[in-house]
Amino acid sequence: MKVSKEFKIGIVVLCAIAAFVWGINYLKGSNIFTNKYYLYAVYPKIDGLIPANPVLIKGFKVGQITEITLIKVQDTNRVLVKFLLTENVDIPKHSVAKAVSSDLLGSKAVDLIFSDSKENVKSGDTLVARSEEGFKESLDKRIAPIQAKAEKLIVTMDSVIGVVSSILNAKTRDNLDKSFEGVRKAILSLEQTAYKLDDLVGSEKVKISSILSNINSISSNLSRNMQKIDNILGNINNITDTLAKAKIADAVNNAEKSLGQLNIALTRINEGQGTLGKLAKNDSLYNNLNKSSNDLDKLLKDLRINPERYIHFSVFGRKEKRKNKPKD
Repeated sequence: MKVSKEFKIGIVVLCAIAAFVWGINYLKGSNIFTNKYYLYAVYPKIDGLIPANPVLIKGFKVGQITEITLIKVQDTNRVLVKFLLTENVDIPKHSVAKAVSSDLLGSKAVDLIFSDSKENVKSGDTLVARSEEGFKESLDKRIAPIQAKAEKLIVTMDSVIGVVSSILNAKTRDNLDKSFEGVRKAILSLEQTAYKLDDLVGSEKVKISSILSNINSISSNLSRNMQKIDNILGNINNITDTLAKAKIADAVNNAEKSLGQLNIALTRINEGQGTLGKLAKNDSLYNNLNKSSNDLDKLLKDLRINPERYIHFSVFGRKEKRKNKPKD
């Protein structure tokens, strides 16, 4: 059977159209020769989500968005997103379709987060919609505390500037100028003192060198005589040990006992007890001694004036006439 040329051309055209349609769908991410089913999610807003964005499960592409339409739910505008799943994946019911950013450039995708349900979804079911916090909202949340602190800082700086302006009046500025002038003079004085000190060090360099040499000599002598110093310290240590071992405590105790006995004796003398106490307290002995002293004085005086009364001797044994007794 002979095939006509027109039939061949028609077959080629049909194949070309089929290949074109398949290529368009493939470029969109849809393979018409694979099993597929659709799922839906209703978002309050999509923030840049567009058709052909991928549907991911843990980063693996299992489908794509095919259609986005605006619907009204209870007098509120919502966005209905239709997903085409091209992979044979069991998705539990009540799973979450979360709109996320897939890269740093802001490209969007839908990440499927599985629930704990044992029952799987079927084609045409609706998933729970959830949106990731956008970059603007995240940035606003991060900037808001900084903005509040900046506003407080500006208010504080305004208050500080007002206080400084009120303090730095003409009189205060004049005082500050005088203070700075005083500081400048003090710095100049210190500089002059440093120059004088430098000149003094230069002029007394020989003496300073001699002093340092003497110090070095003293340290050398100390180093050479370190053994003697150690012996002296050892002897001092032995002396202190000997004193520590001596019965100083017993001597102190005996001295304390002696002082106590002396104190008792003095107390008894002061109270008139004993011979010394009677001598110290009774004045009859003093009076008797005083009287005896007077009598002795009279006796000596009479002995000097009338010795013959007390001493009798004669060469010839003749008695002399008694002289008249002198009056006392």
